[in-house]
Amino acid sequence: MADVARHAGVSAQTVSRVANGYEGVVEETRALVLASMRELGYRPNSAARALKSGQFRTIGVIVFTLSTTGNMRTLEAIATSAAAAGYAITLIPVAVPTQSDVRGAFTRLGELAVDAVIVIMEVHLLDSSTVTLPPGVEVVVVDSDAGDRYAVVDTDQADGARQATEHLLDLGHGTVWHVAGPEASFAAERRAQAWRATLEAAGRPVPEVVRGDWSAESGYRAGLTLATEPTCTAVFAANDQMALGLYRAFAEKGLRVPEDVSVVGFDDYPEAASFSPPLTTVHQDFSEVGRRCVDRALHQLTAGEPDVGTTLVPTHLVVRGSTGAPRPPADAG
Repeated sequence: MADVARHAGVSAQTVSRVANGYEGVVEETRALVLASMRELGYRPNSAARALKSGQFRTIGVIVFTLSTTGNMRTLEAIATSAAAAGYAITLIPVAVPTQSDVRGAFTRLGELAVDAVIVIMEVHLLDSSTVTLPPGVEVVVVDSDAGDRYAVVDTDQADGARQATEHLLDLGHGTVWHVAGPEASFAAERRAQAWRATLEAAGRPVPEVVRGDWSAESGYRAGLTLATEPTCTAVFAANDQMALGLYRAFAEKGLRVPEDVSVVGFDDYPEAASFSPPLTTVHQDFSEVGRRCVDRALHQLTAGEPDVGTTLVPTHLVVRGSTGAPRPPADAG
């Protein structure tokens, strides 16, 4: 910094103000200092800044899996929003969601020096007393019911499932079958609970849940089962991938979508509009979820105190060609 000051003919304090982006520096002087920085190859020392300010301008992200589109799109939005605010992200994937691995991830982030942590995984993994959060690090959790303990950002899963189920009932279907996600998933359980509550409120029969694991293969297996149910004319799948598996199973069994069975998914992946027929699905705004995660993390840093409570990002139903009125019985009319 002293070398830059001598080269530019200004004080070290002026160089510091320019390096840290402070206001109050004449633009001509700022340009002169920046030119000297470039010529001398000067870069501000982030470690020294951290020692002086007590902030590392880094957000840690712990994520269970990178194989799902939802997690990847949320992570992309977190990285973009963090960069726009002048923060970097440090990613720690957790291969197996055990207490030991989660504890290790937090320990590693503590060693890497981060200001806040965003967690994209099941919140029950944070409940153990053996998981120690790094001191002074703020936490935001994605997709959980831990709003009484952490800052939580989540899609409005329940309202999305309600919209999907009501859409099928409004088309005239007597009831709606459900292919749910894994039992351990909070998102899957909230969608299943809302589906059930919507059917009960309408006075309709509640079929037995068919359980999947988010994959298209599990949706295919569920579809083979549902194809044998003569009363199954409408299915709400807990995500688009399982809906894709349903398409394949129904086609193999000679059932047409939507003429014989209507299908609704959840997520609105970019590929959903290219299914044949295009998939009716619940749209999740993953970009908004990621942006709000960063906003809440930075708010905690600015306020200097923990933040609790849940922020819900709205969902909406996108109606395409995979849903329609049920076909009248063969002997009708």
